[in-house]
Order: sequence, then C-alpha cells, then structure tokens
Amino acid sequence: MRLESSERRQELQAWQTWTSAARALDERFAGCYRLGSFDYQQPLTLQSGVPRRLRRPYSTPVFYTDWGPREAPVLLCCGGVANTAMRFSFLAADLARDPQQPWRVICMDWLGRGRSGWLADEQEYRRATYVEQLRQMIAHLGGGPLALLGSSMGGSVAMELAARDAGLISRLILNDVGPHMPRARRQYRAETLARFYVFRSPEDIMRRVGAAQKNDGPASDEVRQFLAWHQTRWSDENNGRIYRVDPRAMQAYRTEAAQALDQWDSFRRLQCPVLLLHGMESDALRAATLGRMQRLQELSLAHIPATGHTPLLSDRSQIHAIAAWLRGELPGPCEFSIPFAKPRVAG
Repeated sequence: MRLESSERRQELQAWQTWTSAARALDERFAGCYRLGSFDYQQPLTLQSGVPRRLRRPYSTPVFYTDWGPREAPVLLCCGGVANTAMRFSFLAADLARDPQQPWRVICMDWLGRGRSGWLADEQEYRRATYVEQLRQMIAHLGGGPLALLGSSMGGSVAMELAARDAGLISRLILNDVGPHMPRARRQYRAETLARFYVFRSPEDIMRRVGAAQKNDGPASDEVRQFLAWHQTRWSDENNGRIYRVDPRAMQAYRTEAAQALDQWDSFRRLQCPVLLLHGMESDALRAATLGRMQRLQELSLAHIPATGHTPLLSDRSQIHAIAAWLRGELPGPCEFSIPFAKPRVAG
C-alpha cells in the first residue's frame, strides 16, 4: 500500500508540474482575446436520423475566441474534426496585431468540441449540421461577406456553404483540404479518433498527442504542450485527461468516413478567391487532387515542406503569407513554397 501511495503521489506531482507549465504558457495570451458565444438553434430538418418521438427544435451554445479590433475586417477560422478553437491562437494573435492590416479573428469550436455544447443525438453530427452552424455563426457576427479559413473538416464545411451562398464568404483559405479525400485515409483517421483515450501521465499525453501533431509541421515543445493542454481536459471519473470532444461526434465521423469525400460539384461553384495551403507530406491532399483543383479554379497554391495533414499555422512565415494573400498582395493565381521561420515559443 505504501508503494501504491508513493506512486500515486508521484503521478499527482507530475500532473501538477505539467499543469503549472501549461497554465504559464496559456498566460502569455491573457488579455489577447475575448470569449464569445451564441445560442445555436438546431432545426427539425437536421434531425431526420433521430427517432420521431424525440425530435424537437432546441438550442445549444457555440463558443468562440475573438481576437483583434472589433471594427477590423473579419477572418473566421474553423478547425478539423477533433480540433478546438485554441489551435488557431498563434495565427489569430499575429493577425490581430498585424501593423499593415489588423484583423478581427474569430476562432470557433464546432458543436461537440472544446467549449461548445453537445447535440442531442449522434445522428445529428453530420456535415449538414456543421454547415448550418457556420451559417448561424456568420449571421451572429453580422452577416457576410467575410474571409474564412477552414482546416480539414472546416474547409469541407466552408466549401459547402460558399457553394450554396456566395454572398457569405469573400475569400476562402483551405488548409490542406480539397474536394476529394480517399476512403482508406478517412477510415484510418476515423478509427483513431473513435477510440476513447485516457491520458494517465504527462509523458503519455505528450507522446500520443505529440505523435499526432508531427504531421502538423515543425513546432517547439512549448507550442505542442499548449495545444495538448487545450485539446484535453481533466476527468475525475477517468483519473486522467481526456479529449475535449463528445465521443458520439467521433463515432458519427467514423460512420461518415465509410465513403470517400467527394465535393467536386461544390468546388466548381466557388466564386470567391481561394488560397490552398498544401502540406507537402499530406496523405489527405494528393497530387491528382491538386492538379484537378487547379484546372477547375484559378486558385493560389502554397506548398509547406516537411508537413502533412494539417499545417498548424503557428509558423510566422506561413502567417505572413496568409496575411499578404488576405490583403490582396499576392498575384493570383500563383504557386509558391513557404520556407520555415525560426521556431517560436507559445507566446
């Protein structure tokens, strides 16, 4: 028993040390953003998979971080299937204080992720719901048009909305996502996400989350710890940290991933300027897809070396290129590579 007690004390001490370090990193962004929310309204039309007796209109909160001057032009950022809004903190902080053109950067938590509320039924976690969430988010901000950046699933949802209502999105940044993703790749990722992980130690969380983040491109250990801190939360019930997601949302994604992603019709209908960020080691955005996208749209294509799916966008060179494109300073359509800047810490 004394050995177990000693081991338990060591585990708690390790978590306390890790948590203190993570909070110190988090403090570097203190006062840099506002936390906002609105009540998302889930319509009956998006509850077709729910048993009829349980269908009803209801609301649930959507949270977002709000960076930069309120009067500045808006860039709305939407993450991937398991991302939280804080993933965009480095991009948002730099763009909010850009001396040439400050931006108001809104970073949204998808339903069932981060601080946002959960949906009533697993069947409601699907692309049509996320498109409606994005539409309501834009309406909450005063309506479009506005600039939008979507990573992975966020880009897929953004393409769908932009194709339906061209007046909502003025400029679109797709972060390593196109109209096609192979079924095998989607299934592999979905199976990983659908597993319920409990991180029992700081070493465990940094090893597992850090391994997943390697595809995001080079980043300092501090940046990776900052992301791991915001992507997980402590669970007394499980005696460890768990992902900040509704497990049903991940199960729903696994069901959806049984088919390849096919959004070519939506992509063809895009009318706004498009910047495509391509992780050069990505297994989700392949050469054939890139070539077809360039033939269908006059897009700007930025290649990011030593990076897979999806670029983290904490690198200052990547942020500089995004800012220049948003200001209309890059000739388009164009194709270029973005070299890495000096690694940054979390602040």
